[in-house]
Amino acid sequence: MRKNPHILEIDARAWFLKIQREVPGVVTLGDVPDEYIAEFKEWGFDALWLMGMWQGSAGSVKTARENAGVHEGIRKVVPDYSSEDIVGSPFAILDYAAGDMFGGNEALLQFKKRLNDHGLALILDFVGNHLTVDHPLTLVEPELFVRSENEPEDKDTFFQTENGDWLAHGKDPNTPAWPDTVQLNLFEPRARDLVVSQVLQIMDLCDGVRCDVTMVMLSRIFVGTWRGYLAEAAPEQELWTEIIRHAREKNPSFVFIAEVYWGLEWEMQQLGFDYTYDKVIYDRLLGATPSDVRGHLRAEWDYQMRSVRFVANHDEDSPIVVFGPERSKAAAAVVMTVPGAKLFTLEQLHGKKYRLPVQYVSSDWEIDDEFFDFYKKLLAIVDHPCFHDGQWELLEVRAEGGGNSEGVFAWSWTHFSTCKIVVINYSGESAKFVLPVGKLPDADTMVVREEFAQLDMNVDVAQVRDEGLRLEMGPEQIKVLSIDF
Repeated sequence: MRKNPHILEIDARAWFLKIQREVPGVVTLGDVPDEYIAEFKEWGFDALWLMGMWQGSAGSVKTARENAGVHEGIRKVVPDYSSEDIVGSPFAILDYAAGDMFGGNEALLQFKKRLNDHGLALILDFVGNHLTVDHPLTLVEPELFVRSENEPEDKDTFFQTENGDWLAHGKDPNTPAWPDTVQLNLFEPRARDLVVSQVLQIMDLCDGVRCDVTMVMLSRIFVGTWRGYLAEAAPEQELWTEIIRHAREKNPSFVFIAEVYWGLEWEMQQLGFDYTYDKVIYDRLLGATPSDVRGHLRAEWDYQMRSVRFVANHDEDSPIVVFGPERSKAAAAVVMTVPGAKLFTLEQLHGKKYRLPVQYVSSDWEIDDEFFDFYKKLLAIVDHPCFHDGQWELLEVRAEGGGNSEGVFAWSWTHFSTCKIVVINYSGESAKFVLPVGKLPDADTMVVREEFAQLDMNVDVAQVRDEGLRLEMGPEQIKVLSIDF
């Protein structure tokens, strides 16, 4: 993948069923027509994250169909849905093998090769914290799981197997248990070996993994979650360190992406993750001040380059609803033009205004042309080498004419003889300001092209050198200025 790669999250089950409806003769993932793959490369993506590829279980489906919260989440969007479309959580995994609906591992490998031939990497899920609730190991090796010797008081966190063992569901310390899962005892040596072997198994099928709820597997957090149920002492080494060390020995270029929160991003990077979720910039764009956003962007360069920026993923409501229509575009422009990996969802590109539970397979593929056109244009702009191999600099703008420029974000990317300057008015008011321009052509005048509007401006170089570039922008307006020198 390039530096600052673009990653697209796709609900694999819904997407594949759509293709099967549209194209006769598509039986396995290996049969997907080439044009479906090629368009993702044309949009400027470096990797596809196919969420939900792995083998699920009857128990996870049953649990999902009995879950009132799942039904409520679907009913808000699809009042006349069918329970048959509730297929279980993609994170309650029976086996790290491609699901039967996709045609198994052989079809997955065929699809991966074709992705790679188009210059796209394949990212799949890894969930080291838990397995599906009815996994066969719960009956034959219950010691691999967090368990209670006696009947526990907390019946929402524990369940009893057919053999009479009380095992814990997976959870983090701040939320109710996930009832379709069973919690691995990550301090038990054989359970740790199992987790490592699962990653090594996955590595044969993809180019990288997006690792679910990585922070709950840290030893101190695991102890805090399961204190009183652990006979073993915490191992000397973090499990993630073991996992990534073994993986690097097998394939040094395999990519690890961590879903991580609670201010633990830097720690997960130090344990070996290539990229970590950056929920901080999402939260600051949503509810903090522009100064707070700038402060976050002044973090260490290595941290920024290994951050995954986003305004949408399957755990968040639609950015159109959360941020508002125009603000969602401005927020997307921020995260797409700063250093680090960029994560999108297909629903986000299509302009969806809702989020369905991951246990449900949607058949709605309507596209909002306004948002789809916006994202395709923005993706085309940031596909330029400047945004991947260039030097990034945060710029300070100066208000002019008694105006307020506090809500204006500006930064530049310079690569050889081209400079791209991103300017975003992240406020609800118009702004007049002066923008510093560092590198200028050796000429009397220069052409500044605004990429969104596709308009050229002839600018006096000496004036810009002495005074800066004067700009006026409307509320939540986005400009990407291109200068060649």
